[in-house]
Amino acid sequence: MDEIFWNRMNAETLRSRAAEDAIVILPLGSTEQHGPHLATGVDDMMASEIARRVALKLQNSGPVVVTPSLWCGLAEHHMDFGGTFTLRLSTYHALLRDLCDSIRRCGFRRIVIINGHGGNAQPLAALLTELSIELDVSIAITSYFVEGGAEIAQTLEDQVGYMHACEAETSLMMAVHPDLVFTDRLHEACGPDLDVTGSFVPTLRTSRPFSALTSSGVAGTARRASAAKGEDLAEIGARTIAAKLTAPGFWPDRGA
Repeated sequence: MDEIFWNRMNAETLRSRAAEDAIVILPLGSTEQHGPHLATGVDDMMASEIARRVALKLQNSGPVVVTPSLWCGLAEHHMDFGGTFTLRLSTYHALLRDLCDSIRRCGFRRIVIINGHGGNAQPLAALLTELSIELDVSIAITSYFVEGGAEIAQTLEDQVGYMHACEAETSLMMAVHPDLVFTDRLHEACGPDLDVTGSFVPTLRTSRPFSALTSSGVAGTARRASAAKGEDLAEIGARTIAAKLTAPGFWPDRGA
């Protein structure tokens, strides 16, 4: 297999990949509280892992490069719990603009942003068109946790989709970074259900900190999480994203 990670290649190799019209995958995460039983890097680690798996699946279709992740996002709603970094929206926009522009200036014309944090999702959707037009590159954006919804629901036992520090996220960490799951605290990993996907719909609401929703920092329950579920969830996300990226007509014809 060819090398996929940007920071493991030299500049000459990256120039060659750009000349071959490689897809560049940029993982976006967050560093924030994930209840009493998970490390704070969940969203960043999982975005990077899904990006890696997507890249491996894309290699048969053409060259692909995975950049280092952006490990900090929009997480103001988690600040009450401590252990969290957050950015202002203007800072986040500037960072993304400069990262994507750096990729463009290195010769690449197709960028896939794989997001791993719910708080980033709406701002990313708003920025997609603006960045694509301003930089004159093809940019695709997704949050891995909304891909393959029906399969996700079949995999989980106590919920139908991703929540926060829940059965799904804990299972992923058990599969990929088991040393960062503090299993002696799993019995504390429970909270109210949260409709993450529904929260993206712009219905009437006010801004509330996560601490107003859950005292544990958890939404859902992680008690029946398992590494086997985590492996299935990682494959569902990566397989679904890779299939969409390789579907005929997905990428705009930049020569038009």
